[in-house]
Amino acid sequence: MTRRAAVILLGLAALLALLLPAGPAQAHAFGMRYDLPLPFGFYLAAAAAAVALSFLVMALLAKVQPEARAPLYLILVERPDGSPLARRLAMAVRVLGVIIFLLLLAIGFFGPSSAMESLTTVTVWVLWWVGFLLFSAAAFNAWGLLDPWRSLYGLLPKRAPRLSDPASLGCWPAVFLLLAFVWTELVGDLGHEPRGLAEIILSYSIITWLLMALFGAEVWSARFDPFGRLFALVGRFAPIGRFDGEAGRPLVLRLPGAALIERPAANAGEVAFLMVLLSTVTFDGFAETPAWAAFLQWVSESQDLRPLLLWASEGRLGALGLIKSAALLAAPLFFAFVLWVFSILSHLAAGQEQSSGSILRHFAVTLLPIAIAYHLAHYASYLLMAGQLAIPLISDPFGLGWNLFGTAGYLVDMGIVGAKDVWYLSIFAIVIGHVFAVVLAHLQALRLFSTTRAALMSQIPLLALMLLFTVSSLWILAQPVIAQ
Repeated sequence: MTRRAAVILLGLAALLALLLPAGPAQAHAFGMRYDLPLPFGFYLAAAAAAVALSFLVMALLAKVQPEARAPLYLILVERPDGSPLARRLAMAVRVLGVIIFLLLLAIGFFGPSSAMESLTTVTVWVLWWVGFLLFSAAAFNAWGLLDPWRSLYGLLPKRAPRLSDPASLGCWPAVFLLLAFVWTELVGDLGHEPRGLAEIILSYSIITWLLMALFGAEVWSARFDPFGRLFALVGRFAPIGRFDGEAGRPLVLRLPGAALIERPAANAGEVAFLMVLLSTVTFDGFAETPAWAAFLQWVSESQDLRPLLLWASEGRLGALGLIKSAALLAAPLFFAFVLWVFSILSHLAAGQEQSSGSILRHFAVTLLPIAIAYHLAHYASYLLMAGQLAIPLISDPFGLGWNLFGTAGYLVDMGIVGAKDVWYLSIFAIVIGHVFAVVLAHLQALRLFSTTRAALMSQIPLLALMLLFTVSSLWILAQPVIAQ
């Protein structure tokens, strides 16, 4: 590493340390006060230092010759699809996915009307959107087998697609569908009522099967399917997966995230998909902070916006829904703008060897560990507590007084996780996630640039971006618990 690079790193760390506030805290989502063992600024400084240290370690590893480095992959099964056992297991998983899908639809339409008493809402928003997504990142992606829409469509007679492949659309349909799904969770209220959620699932199913019939299942997967793309992307971080992510390829054990740097984002649509994934979970956390409350108060008191707010208050969304919708749409644009700015800085720092667009596409995927880490940090307590609701509901899914598995009388243990545990888990997840992002970005740089020096220099602006994400993520997580 050059002296100039070291000075810049030290300067960034010093600046962050000076800017970090300290203060007492109380627990987020808990009814008790919790004082941090150390001033809050110490945690942010330590987290930023850990990420910066990971860059220094990677700079030392860059001096190791490529042939002397540890391999990123270890083959577990050469031909995982070749045995009858594997085919039967895959079929069993597909059948399970279809059964769960049909059962959740039936419960949504004919079961309890309360969200907390419905296995449909608990499964979709807690077990699937939070738990299964984390499982896909921590273990392997099983959504390709569980996907009920493709399994049910596969039962229909094979027919040729009626329309040609809309290749010009890229993956933008998946981007907008993912954004619509997140809007349903964070802004819309239909998805939090069992029957409304079942209607959304059924409507989405009809649209899915119609597009499959028009364009073909393969085009649906490539252009339109937000969940298949989401779980495939998250599964590329998992330690177990297909080599190159292709069917029929060997099953491998790999360095977490290694598959992310094998294929950069191919176009603007794939970058946008990453930005939606990264920004929406961050927005969800930011919407719980005093800063967001202060922003809402400013908007409500603005005389210039008053006519718009009065008009919005008469609509179904209301004024708050309109503001949250606008902010949710603006969040991916803001994240994309920030990444673009730092890509330009990286382009200049590396001597303009690669264009800023190429840098943005190659390094956008290295931000995924941050999204996964924040997903864990933000929803861990929600998963551990709300996830327990499924234990009694699975014995009596329709609210008819059944006790199929002997768990109908289970009471949710609200003390299963404490404020201190959540705080330390959040710090650990955020720091480790950002360390992975830094390491992957550095490995990507060594592949992309022709010299080690250019690779290292390109990483200085991107390291600053990682430090910014680290500090802002911890700040967002801590804001709801800082005493006012």
